[in-house]
Amino acid sequence: MAKVLVPLAPGFEELEAITIIDLLRRAEFDVITAGLDDQPVTASRRNVIIPDTEISKIMQESFDLIVLPGGLPGADNLRDDPNVQALLRRQATGQGKIGAICAAPRALAQAGVIAGKTITCYPGALDQIDTSSFSVSDAAIEVDGNIITSRGPGTAMDFALELIQQLAGAELRERIAAQMVRA
Repeated sequence: MAKVLVPLAPGFEELEAITIIDLLRRAEFDVITAGLDDQPVTASRRNVIIPDTEISKIMQESFDLIVLPGGLPGADNLRDDPNVQALLRRQATGQGKIGAICAAPRALAQAGVIAGKTITCYPGALDQIDTSSFSVSDAAIEVDGNIITSRGPGTAMDFALELIQQLAGAELRERIAAQMVRA
């Protein structure tokens, strides 16, 4: 069973985070949500989520996937958190995968884990960032090696399904997609 970390920072995008967590748990992955501290996390639309743990308590654990939901200021809070940055750098040097949606690729750029890669993100999310070391597309989803990125709330379900495929194959992806009664 794949082990997945979903860090939740204040201001995260609910639709992205909950969709990702829900579908990955439907796939029977071991999904751990972690706040930046030991407090409930208030999302971008003021919904309050209680994470499973805090990020400092799982720093020594290994994950098959670390996936970052977007939203503002959530993505910037992930970008600025030293524990998240350390986990991303460690993940990039191992065999694990990294996912990010919406504005969360800001955190990947800060960690230096997307050099030479092609990514996608929410339109304008990287306008203030030097993108000369990586390429940015306007695709709904980009998979480049161990990096999987997506555009935003409207692509969250397809992104979560792609994460399932990357971790466990097309058959499981299709089984989970069928449960969603997608047209």
